[in-house]
Amino acid sequence: MPETPPDAKVVTLLLVEDDDVDAMGVERALKKRRIANPLIRARDGIEALEFLRGDKVERPFLILLDLNMPRMGGLEFIRTLRADPDLSDAVVFVLTTSKSDEDMAAAYRAHVAGYIVKSEIGNCFNDLVELLDAYWQVVELPARLAGVQRRV
Repeated sequence: MPETPPDAKVVTLLLVEDDDVDAMGVERALKKRRIANPLIRARDGIEALEFLRGDKVERPFLILLDLNMPRMGGLEFIRTLRADPDLSDAVVFVLTTSKSDEDMAAAYRAHVAGYIVKSEIGNCFNDLVELLDAYWQVVELPARLAGVQRRV
């Protein structure tokens, strides 16, 4: 992957996705746009929480989250994330096949930054990656939630 320019923000992208094809689509789009930011993939919510709590995901980070996954789905993951004082400030974009109004409402009630339906972007993840790249270049992301000490 190309080297990140010195003036670019280094934001880690945590992709929580059980579908290999969708994960490869995101990876290809990052490479095509020459985005060298770190990408870490978790296959479900449990693995994502282990990565986040085990400090395997460096701050600042964005989470790109599928809703329909085994073991722990996306909505349960978001509820757990928001209840954790160390992780409650995480920026989450939902990337899902679900067009359900209930899923969308639940995600936005949990303060996601955006809800993206996979069928709306098709197999081309370039627009999604362009959106994320613009987002993390403009928005200031927390390096650590102010006033919260890490648990040991």
